[in-house]
Amino acid sequence: MKSFIIIKTGSTLPTLRQRLGDFEDWIIRALGSSNAVITVVNIMAGEALPSVDTISGVIITGSPAMVTDKAAWMQRLVIWIPQVLERNIPLLGICFGHQLLAEAMGGHADYHPKGREIGTVSIQLTPEGKQDRLLGALPDDFLAHTTHAQTVTKLPPNALRLAENSFEIHHAFRLGDSAWGMQFHPEFSADIMSAYVNEQSASLLKEGHNVDELKAAICNTNAASSLLKRFMAIVQEQA
Repeated sequence: MKSFIIIKTGSTLPTLRQRLGDFEDWIIRALGSSNAVITVVNIMAGEALPSVDTISGVIITGSPAMVTDKAAWMQRLVIWIPQVLERNIPLLGICFGHQLLAEAMGGHADYHPKGREIGTVSIQLTPEGKQDRLLGALPDDFLAHTTHAQTVTKLPPNALRLAENSFEIHHAFRLGDSAWGMQFHPEFSADIMSAYVNEQSASLLKEGHNVDELKAAICNTNAASSLLKRFMAIVQEQA
C-alpha cells in the first residue's frame, strides 16, 4: 500500500506545541479517519524524501521558515515537487508549502508588501475556484485562519487562481488537475488561531494591528477545515 505523506517543514510556537501539538498533528486530526497509511517526513531534521512511486498523496506543512531563505532542505523539496506533479499525485501546500509549490513550479514568493496577515478572515472564491473539485464545495465567501508575512508574488505559468481577499490576491491556486496551494490554514482551529494572536500580541501591536479586533473576530472555520477531508477523498479516489 502506498503512503500518504505529510512533509514537516517546521514547528509551531514552542508553548503552543506543548499544549496543542504541532502542524502535522493538526493536519492528521483534520484529515479525519481513513484507511490511509500516513507517514510524516521531517525534512528540516534531515529525513529523506520518499520515492514518488511509493506515495498516494502529499501535504506540505506551514513553517516559521521563509521561502526566501532558500535553505538546502528547501532546495531538495523544490527538486522533488515537480516529480510529484509529473505523476499527477495529489499534492496540497499550506502557507509555506503553498509558497514553495509556487517557487518549485516557476512562480515566485517574497514578503507581502502590506506586511503580515493574521487572524480569521473572509476569503472569496474566484470563478475558477467555484468550479474547482477541491475548493468548489465551499461557499463563495468563507472564513479561514491566516498567519503569514510572505506570499506568492507571482503564480507559476498555467496556474489557476482559486481564492482571494482584499489583502491577499493569491489565497489559493491550482496547477494541473491535482496540485493545490493554500495561503490560509485549513488545519487551524479557533483555539490555535487564538493562541497565535495571544502569543504574538506585543509584536502585532508594534506592527499596527488592533489585537482586540483580531481576537474578537476569531471563530470556528468549519468550511475551510472541511478541505482536508475533501483532499483525502481525492487522494483515495485516485489511488
